[in-house]
Amino acid sequence: MTDNTSRTAAAATAGKRVAVIGAGAAGLCAARHLLARGVEVVVYEIGTCIGGLWVYDNDNGMGPAYQSLHLNSEAKVTAYRDYPFPEDGPLYPDHRKVRQYLESYAERFGVTPHIRFKSRVTGVSPLGERWRLKLQDGDGGDFDAVIVASGHQSIPSHPEWRDQFTGEYLHSHTYRIPEPFRGKRVLVVGMGNSAVDIASDICVVTESTTISARSPVLVMPRMLFGVPTSRVLGKLERKWMPWPVRRTIREVLTRIVHGRMEQWGFTTPKSRTHPTSHPNLMSHFVWDRIKAKPGIASVKGQEVQFVDGSSQTFDAVIAGTGYSVDLPFLAPHLRPLEGHRLELFLRVVHPSRRGLYFMGLFNVAGGGNIRMMDDQAEWIGELILGDLRLPDEMQMRMVMEEEQAFLRHHYPGSPRYALELDPTFYRAQLARERKQAGKRPSISTTSAPGVASTT
Repeated sequence: MTDNTSRTAAAATAGKRVAVIGAGAAGLCAARHLLARGVEVVVYEIGTCIGGLWVYDNDNGMGPAYQSLHLNSEAKVTAYRDYPFPEDGPLYPDHRKVRQYLESYAERFGVTPHIRFKSRVTGVSPLGERWRLKLQDGDGGDFDAVIVASGHQSIPSHPEWRDQFTGEYLHSHTYRIPEPFRGKRVLVVGMGNSAVDIASDICVVTESTTISARSPVLVMPRMLFGVPTSRVLGKLERKWMPWPVRRTIREVLTRIVHGRMEQWGFTTPKSRTHPTSHPNLMSHFVWDRIKAKPGIASVKGQEVQFVDGSSQTFDAVIAGTGYSVDLPFLAPHLRPLEGHRLELFLRVVHPSRRGLYFMGLFNVAGGGNIRMMDDQAEWIGELILGDLRLPDEMQMRMVMEEEQAFLRHHYPGSPRYALELDPTFYRAQLARERKQAGKRPSISTTSAPGVASTT
């Protein structure tokens, strides 16, 4: 780096102050990359713990971790790019080890001293070319940029028939241990990772466990030939392969281990779906501890009628029906979701407000969420420090529509897939944006606050 370049970089960094909301995996990553470049960072965390959703009984009141929670993706491909999990650790660490990992990451990169615990953000508003943060205790401050990294698994999304069920009802968000369901007839709704974890967890103590799968699902084995299935797929699949070929590979491998999905009461998907796997789920089907039923048609009292015409009576329902993104500290026009559509440029940038960024609003299809955060944090850092220039709002919305078209073409249209992210497609989008960014003229600061224009 030349002296002129060094002076330019130092000038760009000098005086930059950034607020990060949330001390989970995304917030820690954002802070780490900014601190490495000399930016002043303040991380605001509601509770007293580092680790977000990986903290069991987190005192921030928003943690969904249950006692048996483990990573669903292999530690090796989940970890931050430059900070691996301990080599002598398990392939799929539990929530305790993930929490320890995140705490050690924060210590290693000097993030911990920059975290303000017990700090609930109640307002984020534009202030000219800067942003003002307000806290519940009346404190706050002004910043050059704000990064929202508060997660998307804190506000449960409930089924519309919730009030019609008169038995015991809870969302997977509040589930912790199986013992309260001993001897009961339990219906688990959904086939997401939490739902299959919980069904496998409780079925050893219940009178009966039924899992309702509204949509087609491929329950892939967690391990193949003594290694994680993702490694096997990495050897067999190629980027140039069309999706039908990849789907066939996955169906064949699954059939070898689990048989056909239809023999267990499921439907094999013909489009892309979010991966589902569990080391013991299908064994419980073999042992008749879990049975599958299709989607729910209606609920009356404790009786649930399914779309196949059958009905059963249940003592309890556990709804693994996902979450709603709720950011109450943002005014409605600043929130990133319109219905179930994510209105952000490359999942990060508010298209009409410079300096407001979002991290971690995704569910990675076939990979680890934590690893993807490095990609977002590096890009945000480049934007904040002026290394890269954003396109105007019209161009951003064109790219956003391109991604929406990709999602509509490849994934089901249900709310569950609003935050689905294909890592190959997304990284290609980021790489293309970086190439184009250097060709753009500088952004004028004479336009309306936070709105882009070019000169």
